[in-house]
Amino acid sequence: MSDYKLHTIDLNFLNTTHVIASYALLGPAGVAVIETGPGTTLPTLLESLRGLGVQPSDVRDVVVTHIHLDHAGAAGWWARQGATVHVHAAGAPHLVDPSKLLASASRIYGDKMDYLWGEILPAPPDKIHPVNDGDVIMVAGVELTAIQSPGHARHHHCFQIGDIALTGDATGVRLPGQDLLGVPAPPPEFDLEAWQDTLKRLSALNLKTIYPTHFGAVNNPNDHIQKLSVLIAECAEFVRDQMAEGLSREAIIERYSVWLDERSVKIEAETEERYSKANNKAMSVDGIMRYWAKRGSQT
Repeated sequence: MSDYKLHTIDLNFLNTTHVIASYALLGPAGVAVIETGPGTTLPTLLESLRGLGVQPSDVRDVVVTHIHLDHAGAAGWWARQGATVHVHAAGAPHLVDPSKLLASASRIYGDKMDYLWGEILPAPPDKIHPVNDGDVIMVAGVELTAIQSPGHARHHHCFQIGDIALTGDATGVRLPGQDLLGVPAPPPEFDLEAWQDTLKRLSALNLKTIYPTHFGAVNNPNDHIQKLSVLIAECAEFVRDQMAEGLSREAIIERYSVWLDERSVKIEAETEERYSKANNKAMSVDGIMRYWAKRGSQT
C-alpha cells in the first residue's frame, strides 16, 4: 500500500486558502483525482496537477465522497474528458442528470450559484461507476475500499487505503494548524444517529491519518473523531432546545453562532472567514432544525 503518493491540492475556493481540498493519487498505474471541487476551482486544480507533471488526459479515474457541489461539482467535466467517476450509487444518477441537484442548490444559493460553483455539466452515463458499501475499486493501481458513511449525507462514502482514509465531510471541518472543529450539517440529510454510527465505524478502523476535504491531513484521527462526536451531539441538542422555546429560524441562527463562538477557541478573523466558507452556520442550523422537525423536535 506504500507504492503511491497522495498530494493535497488547495483549490483556493473564492480566493481563500485551506477551504476545499482535492487529492491527487499518484499510483503505480497512473493518476486519480479524489474530490473534484466545484467548477469555479477547476482551473486551480488543473494548474496544480500540471505542477505535479500531470496533464488532464493522464487522469483516468475520479473519486468523489458525495455529490455536494463543493466535492463533485466538476465531476461532469472530468467524465467528459474520458475519466471514470466513482460515486455512491445513490448519487450516481444526479451526476448524469444534475437538474434536481441544481434546483435544490439554487433554492439555497439563489443568484450566487454561478459565483460559488460555476458550470455543472452532466456526465455521460457510461463514465459513471456506482459504488456501494464495501466495494473495492482499483484506481491508479491502488485499492480503495468504500465505507458507507451517512450523517452529513446519505450518499456519502469514505475511502480507505490501508491505514488512511479520505473522509469527505464525514469527519467534519478542521483547518490546518487549528484545533477548532466544525459540524457541516446542511439540509436535507443531516442525521444525528447515522453520523454517530459512522464515527464509531471509522474509529474502529484505527486509522493513522484521515483526509477530510475541509481540510487536509489529520494525524490524530481517533481523538479528532471523539471530539467531533461530542460536538455533533451538542450542536443538535442546542438547536433542539432553541426550537423548544419557539424561537424563529433567524433567532436560532444568531444564538447558535454566538454559542459556538463562546465555546470555541479564539481564532483570527481571517481563519474565521475560512471556516465560514467551508461550513456555513446558518445552513447547519437549517439542517439540524429539519432533522428535529421530522422527529417532532423531541427524543
